[in-house]
Amino acid sequence: MYPAALPWKVLSSRISAGILTPDWPLGEPAKITDGARTFCVDVVFDSPFSSPPVVHLGLTGFDIDQRDSARLTVKAENITDYGFQAVISTWAATRVYAVEMDWLAIGP
Repeated sequence: MYPAALPWKVLSSRISAGILTPDWPLGEPAKITDGARTFCVDVVFDSPFSSPPVVHLGLTGFDIDQRDSARLTVKAENITDYGFQAVISTWAATRVYAVEMDWLAIGP
């Protein structure tokens, strides 16, 4: 995958998003005909990698309404040398008020 002679670079940080974030769509329940509701956070690395790194995204906190089931997924997508998108999703009647994630990127 990567040549052994290249030094490894490791970057990490925290992402927070929620009802105070502009255009946050996850605080209201979906209509019956709606599918998943998503929100993307663009993450830009402090310094670029020489090729797309492996990105680990982990959920560290959330605020979800108690009236319905807690449905939540987080994914790292569109990973490039310069950054990635953290995609937060929910569906059905779940109301998500806030999400906190930590990420770790490792690559050359």
